[in-house]
Amino acid sequence: MSRRYSAQKKPVIVDYKFKDKLVTQFVSCLMKNGKRSTAERILYDALDTVEKKSGESGLELFRKSINNVKPVLEVRSRRVGGATYQVPVEVRPDRRTALAIRWVILYTKARNGKTMAEKLAAELLAAANNEGASIKKKEDTHKMAEANKAFAHFKW
Repeated sequence: MSRRYSAQKKPVIVDYKFKDKLVTQFVSCLMKNGKRSTAERILYDALDTVEKKSGESGLELFRKSINNVKPVLEVRSRRVGGATYQVPVEVRPDRRTALAIRWVILYTKARNGKTMAEKLAAELLAAANNEGASIKKKEDTHKMAEANKAFAHFKW
């Protein structure tokens, strides 16, 4: 791993339908084998389903659910004097979004349902209402950080 240069951030291109960078990032994470159009169709169908079920705008509910899943704290392993400690640290804003997207997709795939769009719509609705597996994952991460608060002085 080179320490001379840090990795350059690629500019995120906005999607054609909603003109939103978060939607583009979500589609990129949802995509498999380079099939962007399939991933976009899954997300757009899920947002339409969410809009019909909740009555709210699909994009606003999507943003709300991703914001609800974003973690504030996480634990990082730090080796001090032969012992490994789980040190709670704040999560950087770009990593918060990436973790939230990853968790929503992970627990969407684990859900029961017919199509991926239906499962994604159900997970987004649950996350918007502060329930569901992705919210539980966030709470577990926060509990782990709270339990290891005593080791916060190892953060440097």
